[in-house]
Amino acid sequence: MMKQLKDTKTMIIAALLTAFTCIATMVIQIPTPTLGYIHPGDGLVLLSGVILGPVMGGLAAGLGSMLADLLSGYVIYALPTFVIKAVSAMIAGLLFRSLNKSRRHPALVAVAAAGVLSELNMVFGYFVNSLVQTMFLAGSVRPETVSAGIANALTTLIPNSVQGTVGVLIGLALFPILSKVPEIRLHIMQTGRKTV
Repeated sequence: MMKQLKDTKTMIIAALLTAFTCIATMVIQIPTPTLGYIHPGDGLVLLSGVILGPVMGGLAAGLGSMLADLLSGYVIYALPTFVIKAVSAMIAGLLFRSLNKSRRHPALVAVAAAGVLSELNMVFGYFVNSLVQTMFLAGSVRPETVSAGIANALTTLIPNSVQGTVGVLIGLALFPILSKVPEIRLHIMQTGRKTV
């Protein structure tokens, strides 16, 4: 009975983080020259991994981010976004759990380190996505299309780095607040130590 209750609570937290990730991604969108946008949703992607761990956190982050792309008209990015954000949350969840178990670092340091690595994945993921999409839309893989793809992908680095930095800062700001919620604190404390 207790396991079933815990699983139900985990599903509710995952659903809430999916919805919050979608909303945070859609509410504030600062357009970039790369036809993308900077948004605070990455903070929730990071926290999804930290709170729920790599698997459930990855699903919540990926689904929430993908829904935001679909609802905002960025359909071409929906599937790559799902993969990139899910992997980012998985990385955050794994690194946070690992650092938190070591008991050598405060929880906020573990969140920051997890966030930096998670966002580096996001920047790299969208770089590769931009390269592939350019070649796909050109319909061939020739030196000219590869060069065009690289040039286009390079334009994503600065906006996505800014977006990632904002995501880490938002995650760091929200972590102490969310870790005070008993059910969320319980998930975070699966590593066996204090959250803040």
